[in-house]
Amino acid sequence: MSGTGADANTGTTAVRAGFGFDEAALGAWMQAHVPGFSGPLVVEQFKGGQSNPTYKLSTPGAAYVLRRKPPGQLLKGAHAIEREAQVLAGLERAHFPVPHIHGLCTDEQVIGTWFYVMEMVEGRIFWDATLSDVPRDERPAYFDAMNATIAALHNVDYQAVGLGDYGKPGNYLERQINRWSRQYLEDVEAGRDADMDVLIDWLQANIPPVDETSIVHGDFRIDNMIFHPVEPRVVAVLDWELSTLGHPLADFAYHAMMYQMPPHIVAGLGGVDVQAFNIPSEEDYVARYCVRTGRDRIEHYAFYRAFVFFRLAAIFHGIKGRVIRGTAASAQARERAESFHELAAIGRRLASSEGQ
Repeated sequence: MSGTGADANTGTTAVRAGFGFDEAALGAWMQAHVPGFSGPLVVEQFKGGQSNPTYKLSTPGAAYVLRRKPPGQLLKGAHAIEREAQVLAGLERAHFPVPHIHGLCTDEQVIGTWFYVMEMVEGRIFWDATLSDVPRDERPAYFDAMNATIAALHNVDYQAVGLGDYGKPGNYLERQINRWSRQYLEDVEAGRDADMDVLIDWLQANIPPVDETSIVHGDFRIDNMIFHPVEPRVVAVLDWELSTLGHPLADFAYHAMMYQMPPHIVAGLGGVDVQAFNIPSEEDYVARYCVRTGRDRIEHYAFYRAFVFFRLAAIFHGIKGRVIRGTAASAQARERAESFHELAAIGRRLASSEGQ
Protein backbone atom coordinates (compact mmCIF):
# COMPACT_ATOMS: atom_id res chain seq x y z
CA MET A 1 0.00 0.00 0.00
CA SER A 2 1.36 3.42 -0.87
CA GLY A 3 1.98 6.11 1.69
CA THR A 4 -0.14 9.14 2.40
CA GLY A 5 1.93 12.05 1.20
CA ALA A 6 3.87 13.20 -1.81
CA ASP A 7 7.06 14.34 -0.06
CA ALA A 8 7.98 10.98 1.42
CA ASN A 9 6.92 8.96 -1.59
CA THR A 10 7.77 10.92 -4.72
CA GLY A 11 10.94 10.66 -6.74
CA THR A 12 14.09 8.63 -6.28
CA THR A 13 17.05 8.47 -3.96
CA ALA A 14 20.40 6.69 -3.92
CA VAL A 15 19.98 2.95 -3.38
CA ARG A 16 19.50 2.46 0.36
CA ALA A 17 21.88 0.39 2.49
CA GLY A 18 21.04 -3.29 2.26
CA PHE A 19 19.12 -2.91 -1.02
CA GLY A 20 22.02 -2.78 -3.46
CA PHE A 21 22.90 -5.51 -5.97
CA ASP A 22 25.33 -6.38 -8.75
CA GLU A 23 24.47 -3.69 -11.31
CA ALA A 24 26.82 -5.15 -13.92
CA ALA A 25 25.02 -8.49 -13.69
CA LEU A 26 21.69 -6.70 -14.14
CA GLY A 27 23.05 -4.84 -17.17
CA ALA A 28 24.14 -8.12 -18.74
CA TRP A 29 20.71 -9.64 -18.10
CA MET A 30 18.99 -6.63 -19.67
CA GLN A 31 21.30 -6.79 -22.67
CA ALA A 32 20.12 -10.36 -23.22
CA HIS A 33 16.40 -9.92 -22.43
CA VAL A 34 15.29 -6.31 -23.09
CA PRO A 35 14.98 -5.39 -26.78
CA GLY A 36 16.86 -2.20 -27.63
CA PHE A 37 18.65 -2.01 -24.29
CA SER A 38 21.96 -0.17 -24.37
CA GLY A 39 23.98 0.98 -21.34
CA PRO A 40 25.53 2.48 -19.38
CA LEU A 41 23.03 1.87 -16.60
CA VAL A 42 22.33 4.19 -13.64
CA VAL A 43 20.34 2.67 -10.74
CA GLU A 44 18.31 4.69 -8.21
CA GLN A 45 15.71 3.55 -5.69
CA PHE A 46 12.19 4.97 -5.60
CA LYS A 47 11.12 6.52 -2.31
CA GLY A 48 7.91 5.34 -0.71
CA GLY A 49 6.83 2.34 1.25
CA GLN A 50 6.58 -0.38 -1.38
CA SER A 51 6.81 -3.82 0.19
CA ASN A 52 8.66 -4.89 -2.97
CA PRO A 53 11.72 -2.63 -3.44
CA THR A 54 11.40 -0.61 -6.64
CA TYR A 55 14.18 0.97 -8.66
CA LYS A 56 14.54 3.40 -11.55
CA LEU A 57 16.96 2.20 -14.21
CA SER A 58 18.25 4.98 -16.49
CA THR A 59 20.23 4.70 -19.70
CA PRO A 60 21.10 7.39 -22.25
CA GLY A 61 18.19 6.28 -24.44
CA ALA A 62 15.47 4.95 -22.10
CA ALA A 63 14.26 4.53 -18.53
CA TYR A 64 12.93 1.37 -16.92
CA VAL A 65 11.49 0.28 -13.59
CA LEU A 66 12.70 -2.81 -11.69
CA ARG A 67 10.69 -4.45 -8.92
CA ARG A 68 12.23 -7.21 -6.86
CA LYS A 69 11.52 -9.35 -3.84
CA PRO A 70 13.11 -7.91 -0.70
CA PRO A 71 16.45 -9.44 0.26
CA GLY A 72 16.56 -11.95 3.12
CA GLN A 73 14.24 -14.69 4.38
CA LEU A 74 10.61 -14.28 3.26
CA LEU A 75 7.36 -15.92 4.23
CA LYS A 76 6.22 -18.54 1.73
CA GLY A 77 4.04 -16.89 -0.92
CA ALA A 78 4.88 -13.35 0.20
CA HIS A 79 6.19 -10.66 -2.16
CA ALA A 80 5.16 -12.70 -5.20
CA ILE A 81 6.51 -10.39 -7.88
CA GLU A 82 5.97 -13.16 -10.45
CA ARG A 83 2.20 -12.69 -9.85
CA GLU A 84 2.54 -8.97 -10.51
CA ALA A 85 4.33 -9.73 -13.77
CA GLN A 86 1.62 -12.24 -14.69
CA VAL A 87 -1.28 -9.85 -14.15
CA LEU A 88 0.48 -6.98 -15.93
CA ALA A 89 1.15 -9.17 -18.97
CA GLY A 90 -2.45 -10.44 -19.02
CA LEU A 91 -3.96 -6.97 -18.70
CA GLU A 92 -1.71 -5.61 -21.44
CA ARG A 93 -3.25 -8.27 -23.71
CA ALA A 94 -6.64 -6.80 -22.78
CA HIS A 95 -5.39 -3.29 -23.76
CA PHE A 96 -5.80 -2.16 -20.15
CA PRO A 97 -3.43 0.69 -19.12
CA VAL A 98 -0.50 -1.01 -17.41
CA PRO A 99 3.26 -0.71 -17.93
CA HIS A 100 4.73 -3.12 -20.46
CA ILE A 101 6.72 -5.98 -18.89
CA HIS A 102 10.12 -6.41 -20.55
CA GLY A 103 11.03 -9.56 -18.63
CA LEU A 104 10.78 -11.61 -15.44
CA CYS A 105 13.91 -13.17 -13.92
CA THR A 106 13.55 -16.13 -11.55
CA ASP A 107 17.30 -16.78 -11.37
CA GLU A 108 18.45 -15.57 -7.95
CA GLN A 109 22.06 -15.65 -9.18
CA VAL A 110 21.60 -12.42 -11.16
CA ILE A 111 20.83 -9.86 -8.39
CA GLY A 112 20.09 -12.12 -5.41
CA THR A 113 16.28 -12.21 -5.68
CA TRP A 114 13.62 -12.68 -8.34
CA PHE A 115 12.74 -9.46 -10.19
CA TYR A 116 11.03 -8.04 -13.23
CA VAL A 117 11.72 -5.05 -15.45
CA MET A 118 8.93 -2.92 -16.94
CA GLU A 119 8.67 0.29 -18.88
CA MET A 120 8.86 3.61 -17.05
CA VAL A 121 5.55 5.41 -17.67
CA GLU A 122 5.77 9.20 -17.49
CA GLY A 123 2.86 11.28 -16.23
CA ARG A 124 1.27 12.72 -13.11
CA ILE A 125 0.43 11.09 -9.79
CA PHE A 126 -2.04 12.91 -7.56
CA TRP A 127 -1.73 12.57 -3.77
CA ASP A 128 -4.69 14.83 -3.00
CA ALA A 129 -8.11 13.35 -3.86
CA THR A 130 -9.62 16.84 -4.22
CA LEU A 131 -7.33 17.39 -7.24
CA SER A 132 -6.55 20.86 -5.91
CA ASP A 133 -3.77 21.23 -8.53
CA VAL A 134 -6.24 20.64 -11.40
CA PRO A 135 -8.43 23.49 -12.72
CA ARG A 136 -11.90 23.28 -11.18
CA ASP A 137 -13.74 22.76 -14.47
CA GLU A 138 -11.45 19.84 -15.42
CA ARG A 139 -11.92 17.78 -12.23
CA PRO A 140 -15.05 15.87 -13.34
CA ALA A 141 -13.15 14.51 -16.36
CA TYR A 142 -10.38 13.16 -14.11
CA PHE A 143 -12.88 11.40 -11.86
CA ASP A 144 -14.62 10.00 -14.92
CA ALA A 145 -11.28 8.69 -16.19
CA MET A 146 -10.74 6.79 -12.92
CA ASN A 147 -14.29 5.48 -13.07
CA ALA A 148 -13.87 4.28 -16.65
CA THR A 149 -10.57 2.60 -15.77
CA ILE A 150 -11.86 0.52 -12.84
CA ALA A 151 -14.96 -0.42 -14.86
CA ALA A 152 -12.70 -1.55 -17.72
CA LEU A 153 -10.69 -3.68 -15.29
CA HIS A 154 -13.82 -5.44 -14.03
CA ASN A 155 -15.03 -5.97 -17.60
CA VAL A 156 -11.84 -7.83 -18.62
CA ASP A 157 -12.48 -11.46 -19.57
CA TYR A 158 -9.82 -12.87 -17.25
CA GLN A 159 -10.03 -16.35 -18.78
CA ALA A 160 -9.43 -14.99 -22.28
CA VAL A 161 -6.26 -13.12 -21.27
CA GLY A 162 -4.71 -16.10 -19.50
CA LEU A 163 -5.58 -15.19 -15.91
CA GLY A 164 -8.03 -18.00 -15.17
CA ASP A 165 -5.65 -19.37 -12.52
CA TYR A 166 -4.88 -15.99 -10.92
CA GLY A 167 -6.97 -16.70 -7.81
CA LYS A 168 -9.85 -18.73 -6.47
CA PRO A 169 -13.13 -17.76 -8.13
CA GLY A 170 -16.11 -17.56 -5.77
CA ASN A 171 -16.75 -16.92 -2.06
CA TYR A 172 -14.28 -14.02 -2.04
CA LEU A 173 -16.20 -12.01 0.56
CA GLU A 174 -16.64 -14.91 2.96
CA ARG A 175 -12.98 -15.89 2.63
CA GLN A 176 -11.79 -12.31 3.18
CA ILE A 177 -14.02 -11.75 6.22
CA ASN A 178 -12.85 -15.01 7.77
CA ARG A 179 -9.18 -14.30 7.03
CA TRP A 180 -9.08 -10.77 8.42
CA SER A 181 -11.35 -11.58 11.38
CA ARG A 182 -9.03 -14.42 12.36
CA GLN A 183 -5.95 -12.19 12.14
CA TYR A 184 -7.70 -9.51 14.22
CA LEU A 185 -8.76 -11.98 16.92
CA GLU A 186 -5.40 -13.74 17.07
CA ASP A 187 -3.36 -10.55 17.56
CA VAL A 188 -4.14 -10.25 21.26
CA GLU A 189 -1.43 -7.65 21.90
CA ALA A 190 -3.07 -5.16 19.52
CA GLY A 191 -6.29 -5.36 21.53
CA ARG A 192 -9.97 -5.45 20.71
CA ASP A 193 -12.32 -2.69 19.61
CA ALA A 194 -16.09 -2.65 20.23
CA ASP A 195 -16.87 -1.18 16.81
CA MET A 196 -14.73 -3.82 15.10
CA ASP A 197 -16.42 -6.64 17.03
CA VAL A 198 -19.90 -5.41 16.02
CA LEU A 199 -18.77 -4.88 12.43
CA ILE A 200 -17.42 -8.43 12.10
CA ASP A 201 -20.66 -9.95 13.40
CA TRP A 202 -22.72 -7.77 11.04
CA LEU A 203 -20.61 -8.61 7.99
CA GLN A 204 -20.72 -12.34 8.66
CA ALA A 205 -24.53 -12.18 8.92
CA ASN A 206 -25.08 -10.02 5.83
CA ILE A 207 -22.93 -11.41 3.00
CA PRO A 208 -24.85 -10.67 -0.25
CA PRO A 209 -26.36 -13.77 -1.87
CA VAL A 210 -25.17 -12.93 -5.40
CA ASP A 211 -21.52 -13.75 -6.09
CA GLU A 212 -19.35 -12.39 -8.94
CA THR A 213 -15.74 -12.82 -9.98
CA SER A 214 -13.39 -10.51 -11.86
CA ILE A 215 -9.80 -9.38 -11.68
CA VAL A 216 -9.56 -7.05 -8.69
CA HIS A 217 -6.74 -4.61 -8.02
CA GLY A 218 -7.12 -4.56 -4.23
CA ASP A 219 -5.73 -1.04 -3.69
CA PHE A 220 -7.32 1.04 -6.48
CA ARG A 221 -6.66 4.57 -5.20
CA ILE A 222 -5.99 7.84 -6.98
CA ASP A 223 -2.33 7.76 -5.93
CA ASN A 224 -1.85 4.31 -7.52
CA MET A 225 -2.57 5.71 -10.99
CA ILE A 226 -0.43 7.64 -13.45
CA PHE A 227 -2.36 10.22 -15.43
CA HIS A 228 -1.36 11.58 -18.83
CA PRO A 229 0.90 14.66 -18.46
CA VAL A 230 -1.82 17.07 -19.68
CA GLU A 231 -4.98 15.06 -20.43
CA PRO A 232 -7.60 13.65 -18.02
CA ARG A 233 -6.64 10.09 -18.89
CA VAL A 234 -5.18 7.20 -16.88
CA VAL A 235 -2.09 5.91 -18.69
CA ALA A 236 -1.02 3.30 -16.13
CA VAL A 237 -2.33 1.63 -13.00
CA LEU A 238 0.42 0.65 -10.55
CA ASP A 239 0.91 -1.47 -7.39
CA TRP A 240 -0.74 -4.79 -8.21
CA GLU A 241 0.61 -6.69 -5.20
CA LEU A 242 -2.89 -7.14 -3.69
CA SER A 243 -4.55 -8.15 -6.96
CA THR A 244 -6.33 -11.47 -7.41
CA LEU A 245 -9.59 -12.93 -8.68
CA GLY A 246 -12.21 -11.43 -6.40
CA HIS A 247 -15.52 -9.61 -6.14
CA PRO A 248 -15.67 -6.54 -8.41
CA LEU A 249 -18.12 -4.68 -6.17
CA ALA A 250 -15.78 -5.00 -3.19
CA ASP A 251 -12.97 -3.64 -5.38
CA PHE A 252 -15.14 -0.76 -6.59
CA ALA A 253 -16.30 0.02 -3.04
CA TYR A 254 -12.66 0.15 -1.93
CA HIS A 255 -12.01 2.71 -4.68
CA ALA A 256 -15.18 4.69 -3.82
CA MET A 257 -14.11 4.56 -0.16
CA MET A 258 -12.37 7.86 -0.94
CA TYR A 259 -15.74 9.58 -0.44
CA GLN A 260 -15.83 8.52 3.23
CA MET A 261 -12.09 8.41 3.92
CA PRO A 262 -10.61 11.11 6.20
CA PRO A 263 -7.72 12.60 4.18
CA HIS A 264 -5.32 12.32 7.12
CA ILE A 265 -5.45 8.50 6.83
CA VAL A 266 -5.07 8.00 3.06
CA ALA A 267 -5.99 10.18 0.08
CA GLY A 268 -9.68 10.81 0.63
CA LEU A 269 -12.65 13.16 0.47
CA GLY A 270 -14.11 12.57 3.93
CA GLY A 271 -15.53 15.86 5.24
CA VAL A 272 -15.00 17.59 1.87
CA ASP A 273 -17.82 19.55 0.18
CA VAL A 274 -17.43 17.75 -3.16
CA GLN A 275 -19.89 20.08 -4.89
CA ALA A 276 -17.74 23.07 -3.96
CA PHE A 277 -14.74 21.32 -5.52
CA ASN A 278 -16.76 20.37 -8.63
CA ILE A 279 -16.25 16.68 -7.89
CA PRO A 280 -19.02 14.16 -8.73
CA SER A 281 -21.09 12.97 -5.78
CA GLU A 282 -20.64 9.39 -4.60
CA GLU A 283 -24.15 8.61 -5.87
CA ASP A 284 -23.31 9.90 -9.36
CA TYR A 285 -19.95 8.12 -9.31
CA VAL A 286 -21.64 4.80 -8.48
CA ALA A 287 -24.20 5.40 -11.23
CA ARG A 288 -21.48 5.92 -13.86
CA TYR A 289 -19.76 2.69 -12.83
CA CYS A 290 -23.07 0.85 -13.07
CA VAL A 291 -23.66 2.09 -16.62
CA ARG A 292 -20.17 0.99 -17.64
CA THR A 293 -20.54 -2.49 -16.11
CA GLY A 294 -24.12 -3.14 -17.27
CA ARG A 295 -25.86 -2.83 -13.90
CA ASP A 296 -29.06 -1.09 -12.91
CA ARG A 297 -27.69 -0.41 -9.43
CA ILE A 298 -25.42 -1.90 -6.77
CA GLU A 299 -27.54 -3.91 -4.41
CA HIS A 300 -26.20 -4.19 -0.86
CA TYR A 301 -23.88 -1.21 -1.39
CA ALA A 302 -23.91 -0.55 2.37
CA PHE A 303 -22.37 -4.00 2.86
CA TYR A 304 -19.52 -3.40 0.41
CA ARG A 305 -18.76 0.02 1.93
CA ALA A 306 -18.65 -1.46 5.44
CA PHE A 307 -16.58 -4.42 4.24
CA VAL A 308 -13.79 -2.31 2.74
CA PHE A 309 -13.43 -0.24 5.91
CA PHE A 310 -13.34 -3.48 7.92
CA ARG A 311 -10.57 -4.87 5.71
CA LEU A 312 -8.47 -1.72 5.96
CA ALA A 313 -9.10 -1.53 9.72
CA ALA A 314 -7.90 -5.14 10.04
CA ILE A 315 -4.73 -4.32 8.10
CA PHE A 316 -4.06 -1.30 10.34
CA HIS A 317 -4.78 -3.45 13.43
CA GLY A 318 -2.00 -5.77 12.25
CA ILE A 319 0.31 -2.76 11.91
CA LYS A 320 -0.67 -1.72 15.46
CA GLY A 321 0.41 -5.14 16.72
CA ARG A 322 3.76 -4.85 14.95
CA VAL A 323 4.30 -1.35 16.43
CA ILE A 324 3.60 -2.70 19.94
CA ARG A 325 6.01 -5.58 19.38
CA GLY A 326 8.67 -3.23 18.01
CA THR A 327 8.79 -4.76 14.52
CA ALA A 328 7.27 -1.71 12.77
CA ALA A 329 8.92 1.40 14.16
CA SER A 330 8.36 3.98 11.39
CA ALA A 331 6.35 7.14 12.02
CA GLN A 332 3.97 6.08 9.24
CA ALA A 333 3.35 2.73 10.97
CA ARG A 334 2.54 4.50 14.24
CA GLU A 335 0.12 6.85 12.47
CA ARG A 336 -1.67 3.93 10.86
CA ALA A 337 -1.87 2.07 14.15
CA GLU A 338 -3.57 5.10 15.67
CA SER A 339 -6.09 5.20 12.79
CA PHE A 340 -7.35 1.66 13.40
CA HIS A 341 -10.14 2.67 15.79
CA GLU A 342 -11.31 5.47 13.49
CA LEU A 343 -11.59 3.09 10.52
CA ALA A 344 -13.52 0.54 12.58
CA ALA A 345 -15.93 3.26 13.72
CA ILE A 346 -16.55 4.40 10.14
CA GLY A 347 -17.15 0.79 9.07
CA ARG A 348 -19.68 0.27 11.86
CA ARG A 349 -21.47 3.51 10.93
CA LEU A 350 -21.68 2.47 7.27
CA ALA A 351 -22.95 -0.99 8.27
CA SER A 352 -25.85 0.56 10.16
CA SER A 353 -26.62 3.16 7.47
CA GLU A 354 -29.44 2.93 4.99
CA GLY A 355 -27.29 2.28 1.91
CA GLN A 356 -28.27 1.52 -1.64
